[in-house]
Amino acid sequence: MTVTPNGLSARMASKMRDLPPFRILLVEDEPVIQELVTTMLCGELCGRRVHVHVVGDGTDALSVARRVQPHLVLLDVVLPGMDGVTLCRLIKADPVMSKSTTVIMLTARVSRRDHDAAERAGADGYMEKPFRGIELIERVESLMQGDHHQRA
Repeated sequence: MTVTPNGLSARMASKMRDLPPFRILLVEDEPVIQELVTTMLCGELCGRRVHVHVVGDGTDALSVARRVQPHLVLLDVVLPGMDGVTLCRLIKADPVMSKSTTVIMLTARVSRRDHDAAERAGADGYMEKPFRGIELIERVESLMQGDHHQRA
C-alpha cells in the first residue's frame, strides 16, 4: 500500500480529490487572524481542495453560511453585529446546517462560563487563542477524513 505524506493511502487520497471542495467559513473580525487562518487552510489538505470564506461580522456571517453551506465554521465569540455564541445557536437551529456543519469556536474567551455557553449553543469544539497552527490543521484534517457530507 502506498501512503501519502499526510498518512493517507494513495487510494483514499484519490477519493478525497474527487470530492467537491471542503468549505470552511471563518468568522473573525481581526485581519491578522483572518490572514493567518486563510494561509494555513486554503488550498489542499488531505488531498482535497479547501475553500475558505472569510466574514468579519456576525450578522453577515449568517447569510454567507446559508449561501455557502460550509462543512466547518470557525467562529470567534466577540464579533461586531452578532456575537459568535448567538450565531452558533442560529446555525445549529437551521434544519440544513444543523445536520452538516461543524462549528468550532476559535476565541480568546477562555473562562469556564464561555466554554459552557458555547457548548449550550451547540458548538462542536472550542479552540483558545493563541492557538497552534498545527493543532488547527490537524483538527480540520480529522474532520475532512471523517466528512461524509459530500455536498456539492
